[in-house]
Amino acid sequence: MPRPPRSPAPAPRRHAHGGEGQVRIIGGRWRNTRLPVPYAEGLRPTSDRVRETLFNWLMPKLPGARVLDLFAGSGALGLEAVSRGAASAQLVERDPALVAALRDVVVRLDAAAQVQVAAGDALRWLETAPAQQADIVFVDPPFADGMWAQVFERLPRHLAADAWLYVEAPSGAVPRVPAGWSLHREGGTRDVGYALYRRAAATLRDDLNATPSA
Repeated sequence: MPRPPRSPAPAPRRHAHGGEGQVRIIGGRWRNTRLPVPYAEGLRPTSDRVRETLFNWLMPKLPGARVLDLFAGSGALGLEAVSRGAASAQLVERDPALVAALRDVVVRLDAAAQVQVAAGDALRWLETAPAQQADIVFVDPPFADGMWAQVFERLPRHLAADAWLYVEAPSGAVPRVPAGWSLHREGGTRDVGYALYRRAAATLRDDLNATPSA
């Protein structure tokens, strides 16, 4: 008697970014390292294309930088920064499965001396954690939560005087940053818009230093 046909195996759950549960570090000493991406509602790791653009912009600022990645997710932004020369990264993530995956990656990369993973809500962390004096901050929250303004309000005590701020949001809807930031570069894809800012006082200081003496 012929066997009944097998039922097809269930397709892997596709994440919001359209991938199958992995992203990769695209540059630096950990280049091509695969990062697991457990399913989490609203998770949308920054694409290779956008990250390549961002880190081209940041390249001169990465060596020795202290990085704060507030909605770490897969860790693609914070770990990419350390891979390319940042001195340290503080990753903040509230989803337990993602936190576990991040900690596993840190162990696998032998990166505990440079990369710290904090489990918890980013807004609460900003209110209660010791001041960081971060040189580069990544703000890429779940879009549906709309937390950009609340992050911006709580961020200043964690910033170095000449900090850089990366913001990602839905295409055409990058939020307005508070006074005190100067737009450096911006771009977009069909799905996301992104922008890199610098603290305006640092930008003004650089402009004044570049002005020839009379």
